[in-house]
Amino acid sequence: MTDLTPRRRMLVLAICCMSLLIVSLDNTILNVALPTLRREFHSSVSGLQWTIDAYLIVLASLLILAGSTADRIGRRRVFQAGLALFVLGSVLCSLAPSLGWLVGARVVQAVGGSMLNPVAMSIITNVFTEPRERARAIGVWGAVVGLSMAMGPLVGGVLVDSVGWRSIFWLNVPIGLAALALTALYVPESRAERPRRADPAGQVFMILLLATLTYAIIEGPGRGWGDPAVLGAAAVAALSLAGFVRHALRAPEPLIDLRFFRSVPFAGATVIAVSEFAALGGFMFLNALYLQDVRGMSALHAGLYLLPMAAMSAVFAPLSGRLVGSRGPRPSLVAAGAATLASAVLIAAFDAETHDVTLFIAYVLFGIGFGMVNSPITNTAVSGMPRAQAGVAAAVASTSRQVGQALGVAVIGAILAAGTAGARSDGTAFVAAARPAYWVLAGCAAVVLVLGVLTTGRRAARSAERTAALFETAEPAPGGRHVTGASTR
Repeated sequence: MTDLTPRRRMLVLAICCMSLLIVSLDNTILNVALPTLRREFHSSVSGLQWTIDAYLIVLASLLILAGSTADRIGRRRVFQAGLALFVLGSVLCSLAPSLGWLVGARVVQAVGGSMLNPVAMSIITNVFTEPRERARAIGVWGAVVGLSMAMGPLVGGVLVDSVGWRSIFWLNVPIGLAALALTALYVPESRAERPRRADPAGQVFMILLLATLTYAIIEGPGRGWGDPAVLGAAAVAALSLAGFVRHALRAPEPLIDLRFFRSVPFAGATVIAVSEFAALGGFMFLNALYLQDVRGMSALHAGLYLLPMAAMSAVFAPLSGRLVGSRGPRPSLVAAGAATLASAVLIAAFDAETHDVTLFIAYVLFGIGFGMVNSPITNTAVSGMPRAQAGVAAAVASTSRQVGQALGVAVIGAILAAGTAGARSDGTAFVAAARPAYWVLAGCAAVVLVLGVLTTGRRAARSAERTAALFETAEPAPGGRHVTGASTR
């Protein structure tokens, strides 16, 4: 792909960023429509949680599979299929006659979305082969994430207030169709020289684990924690986790190679991603409902209130990337954890939401924390990994982000539902129920802060080097087994 002209490479980057924009936008844009959905469909808190988590669970479950499939059958082909499915899912969402249909359509959207971001990143890394150009392209890619977060609440508020909640899904259709046509014209086909083998058993275990765990957390407060369906889902989740680990230890090429977790930086980056994105998912869910249901704001007004958080994220994301490049990941991770922790404690302990100025400060701090965390997560995850394994390590980090966001919405929504069950709908019960939820978010931030220190030092770097040596001395043989030196195991 080195024979592509600079203009065509820029076009490929723009097309890939279009896909990232619509997938990332759908992570945030729906939050401001949640109160409208609750009124129109007479939904419970758990119903609102499923409109977000159905998307995130499927996205997280299929990201690694989509990437390996694209490496095998062709990245452009899978990318186009993902765009088509995402557009179809968006149309189905806009036509949904009930909350159940909306959740089902969100699943279709997520299947398409899982084929876009990891595949688009593979396309970018294959088109931009010169290191400096590739770094700039990935920088643009990261900026689009911040832009989509900044646009989500505001654009969602404008559309919900002026046209209706269904219009937030119409937005994806022209962008997706344009990207689909441009992909056919300008994006070259590519495949990996040695694609990873499919792991259907690992994939099934992962889907079962995430789906049943989320079901138990979301439905527990409403059904009761002793309900047979909730207990059964929890049992299936536990068995799925055990099956996943057992299978991963025995399979020649598992979905997630558990040897990665011998690397302290990689294990730390995974937990940091889950924790920070759990805080993001829970924070956005809480505040979208608080601003509209308790303060009585319109969707647009709520979007404007959330804009400082999104703007700070967009500003600090590229600054964090530069800081990681010059000083390593530790300063960015510590800053991210400290800012997010301060934001959550400000609301949990000092009632920051009762005054506009303190609420604004809390939003600014949270935006700084989230903006600072993305670059060091990816950097820490791939730190010390052999080049052949860096892509898989980055994919696991991306999956961890989606898992974290889904768990954040599930746990925070469950706390909220339990605290408001049977209470008056005057806003007092919501504020009281939200207080322990913010302490949970503070705990997530504390994890980021502590692990940001513990997983980025010299001792952690030596751990990454030892893990890298495992992969360098264990190359897969043609039959799928691993060869170490002259012996086969």
